[in-house]
Amino acid sequence: MPEGHTVRRLADRHRELFAGEPVAVTSPQGRFAEGAARISGAVLLDTEAYGKHLLHHYGDVSLHVHLGLYGKFADGDLPVPAPVGQIRLRMANPRHWLDLRGPTACELLDPPEVDALRARLGADPLRADAKPEQAYERIRRSDQALAALLLDQSVVAGTGLIFVLEALFRAGLAPTMPGRRLTPDGWRELWADLVDLMGKAVLSGRIDTVRPEHEPQAMGRPPRVDRHGGEVYVYRRPGLPCLACGTEVSRGELAGRNSYWCATCQKGAA
Repeated sequence: MPEGHTVRRLADRHRELFAGEPVAVTSPQGRFAEGAARISGAVLLDTEAYGKHLLHHYGDVSLHVHLGLYGKFADGDLPVPAPVGQIRLRMANPRHWLDLRGPTACELLDPPEVDALRARLGADPLRADAKPEQAYERIRRSDQALAALLLDQSVVAGTGLIFVLEALFRAGLAPTMPGRRLTPDGWRELWADLVDLMGKAVLSGRIDTVRPEHEPQAMGRPPRVDRHGGEVYVYRRPGLPCLACGTEVSRGELAGRNSYWCATCQKGAA
């Protein structure tokens, strides 16, 4: 599932291509035909990313998209290509086209529903209006594992497995550490690192989490080869030596997800 930086990049891209003018909207697949007819011809005023949710605002109504595991956008310059596959939504203006396939959610929301969506999401490290202190209130009262709390979108919005596990490594915190053991200073440092890592990922389009001294060139090692791209410390590196200390990276299951950590670097105290 795309993490928050990908959704922010999509929001920025769609704003660049379509905001400020009317758009023609259809649903070649037919599953969004009624919604498409309602917004077709309307002016796209702005776009917004909140966590893993994308919003296109049309004034009295907003298009809400959650890509989930299989959703994908594609765009290009005119002419619009013939529909191929299950295109849930197609958008076009006199210069560009945009297709959406396979989303978990593609729906229209009125303003109170948009407010309700925002209200159920936690602090987004990519948003200037984020309230990390509210996230910490949830964390410090919980016996749940810290990684599970950070993956809970009602606590922190936009973070997925890569950002969470990598930020915990960089902070020296075990993913299984109970949230209540995270100190205020530990949370401030962890939050600041998430803001920094995710902000850089928006700019580059990939997740890189290693510090300069652990980059391939500095260590004389080959670059990481993985479909997710980016240089990381522990994510999907089980059995390989920790880039910082040489200990084999561990793997286990946490909250139904594979978790990765270094038993030496991540002692669990904040």
